[in-house]
Amino acid sequence: MKITYIESSRIFKIDTLQNSYCIGITDEERFLTHVYYGSSVSDDDLTYLLRTDENPFAPSKNARDRGSFLDCCPMEYPGNGVGDYRESAVSVEDSNGNSAVQFYYTGHRIMEGKKKLEGLPATFGEEDKSATLEIDLEDPVLQLQVTLSYCIFEDSDAIMRSARLRNASDAPLYLTKVMSLSLDMDQKDFSLLTLHGSWARERQMDYRTIGYGRQSVSSVRGESSHQEHPFIGLVSESATQESGSVYGIHFVYSGNFLAQVEKNQFDSLRVSMGIHPENFRYRLMPGETFQTPEAVMVYSENGLGGMSRIFHDLYRNHLIRSPYKDRKRPILINNWEATYFDFDTDKLIAIAKQAKEDGIEMLVMDDGWFGHRNDDNTSLGDWKVNEEKLRGGLGHLVDEVNRIGLKFGIWFEPEMISPDSDLYRAHPEWAIAVPGRIPCRMRNQYVLDLSRQDVRDYVYESVAVILRSTNIAYVKWDMNRQLSDLGSAFLDRENQGELCHRYMLGVYELQERLVTEFPQLLLENCSGGGARFDPGMLYYSPQIWCSDDTDAIERLSIQEGTALLFPLSTMGAHVSDCPNHTVGRSTPFETRGNVALAGTFGYELDITRIPEADRAQIPGQVALYHKYNDLVRSGDYYRIASYRENHYYDCYGVISKDKTEALITCVQVMGRPNVHSRRICVPGLDPKKRYRIEGTDQILHGDTLMHAGLQMKAMWGDFQSELIHLIAE
Repeated sequence: MKITYIESSRIFKIDTLQNSYCIGITDEERFLTHVYYGSSVSDDDLTYLLRTDENPFAPSKNARDRGSFLDCCPMEYPGNGVGDYRESAVSVEDSNGNSAVQFYYTGHRIMEGKKKLEGLPATFGEEDKSATLEIDLEDPVLQLQVTLSYCIFEDSDAIMRSARLRNASDAPLYLTKVMSLSLDMDQKDFSLLTLHGSWARERQMDYRTIGYGRQSVSSVRGESSHQEHPFIGLVSESATQESGSVYGIHFVYSGNFLAQVEKNQFDSLRVSMGIHPENFRYRLMPGETFQTPEAVMVYSENGLGGMSRIFHDLYRNHLIRSPYKDRKRPILINNWEATYFDFDTDKLIAIAKQAKEDGIEMLVMDDGWFGHRNDDNTSLGDWKVNEEKLRGGLGHLVDEVNRIGLKFGIWFEPEMISPDSDLYRAHPEWAIAVPGRIPCRMRNQYVLDLSRQDVRDYVYESVAVILRSTNIAYVKWDMNRQLSDLGSAFLDRENQGELCHRYMLGVYELQERLVTEFPQLLLENCSGGGARFDPGMLYYSPQIWCSDDTDAIERLSIQEGTALLFPLSTMGAHVSDCPNHTVGRSTPFETRGNVALAGTFGYELDITRIPEADRAQIPGQVALYHKYNDLVRSGDYYRIASYRENHYYDCYGVISKDKTEALITCVQVMGRPNVHSRRICVPGLDPKKRYRIEGTDQILHGDTLMHAGLQMKAMWGDFQSELIHLIAE
């Protein structure tokens, strides 16, 4: 880990464990330029990579064609409307209505440690094990100042970037676009990798050819969304899981985003990531600052798997703060798919008693416990216990569940308000809406205006008073609809374009208050399943509900796309009943359990009514969780085969950091006739160690298992699975 500034060449050099990132300052006009990002290099003077010697349009040689220079110069944080026609990093509306902006270098600082981003989630590290480069830029006409931050940790190959803008003029400025990151580089043979989806099929991996022009993924839904994900990957043509060049860029933000790659006339690429400029207009008064969210850059020359493991370790060590991050999570049973809204105290206690017998450790009461909510049309905002359902009150139920020997968890949807609620009747102006327009309801609910402090205070106290009243160990925080009708009765005309960002800051404030007052609370975020499964949420909760689709086969591709970036310990994964409530498929109970082990692990079913043959397997699955979870939670993840690609079977492994243990999960989706046994090569082992295949007498060297592989007998039937445990002798 090292950050240096080489005065003679005017180069900044950021060195992580295995990579280098270089930034230059041009001689004449002090443009900040991108020089290099990739595997570690020893030389400090890389100015030759800027091609200024071969560019006849450099201002020092040909000022009359300045635009030709700006149109191809690799800018580190490009301006707008001054001759660089590629995607800008910033667009500003000044008092004259002009949008032009151009930044010049004014200074820099190199320091130990990493500053906190006020009001925003961000990575963190110890003072003496992290370092930061801050580069100051300014537009002298607008008197708009920008500080670009580049942060690194001594144990990681990731680089964290963000920007802080300050209005140093004496008049308001309006930010209409502010990216957290811009990156110019040559196009080699990269394909674009993104994650797309919809409700119940989130984060599906998608590759596309990078053509000329702009290609992007984005969300303007007020959340990171089911449909797209705030990630962009550049994957070389020769890349595999364990070799080849891969760049990955991820956004630590949970609201509207834009992630884009642009290929220009010179076959150069410009990657941009930040808050989506649509519906964004932020007034910056004199002396005020605006802080962008953080973007994480990762480069791996060890393929997609290498990139994944860098992200996993970064998020485990430098983003998740919960005391649960290094602990087993309690095995929970959630009553949603068991009962939906049709439950009472007796039903929940019956589930708890049977769950305790089978080794489950927590009961979670989902939607339907408050107001007069017997379906999803009412009562959001009225967080008062429905004592017709919960006779004796919530405290009585929690005490009974605790007496049985289980912890208790509860579901909230704090950001929402039902039109049929006491809260809406008292405060219709608290809902986000555009006056005079027919409101767009989704799930027959509106969104509360969390840009308002009075609304945030009401929401927080509504949740906190319940948590203070009794012994609640877990909260599932849900959000079941996107933002629309973007209007706030609180914000004035000049600030309406700030609503979506201020809303997201409000969500972050609420969750920060929650984990501060209740530091031992296990918080799980959710948004209609996986619509807000992003790094921003991980800063507040160590796990996120991966998808409302709990079908084991659908979960293979959902969890593969999620594990591309996120540690397995963050993925909310449950065993549910069959036929599955989302897709109608029936899969063996064993396979449902094996797939859910690659996550937080729990149950989403009526344990008092499932077939006895299924229920009898639960104690064994619980034992497997306790046996393997330390490994799954902390080990290195390796993707061995993908059902998404081969349409036949799925296989992945987790290897302990010290290489003494491995767990391989193989799921045969489609049975085939007349096939041989399957050979599985296991990456990531110590080639010199000897490993025993648990349950057999076979012992093989690591290099044999890595290159010749395991011999796995053919499975009979569809949806079969097997766990293989390797232990170093």
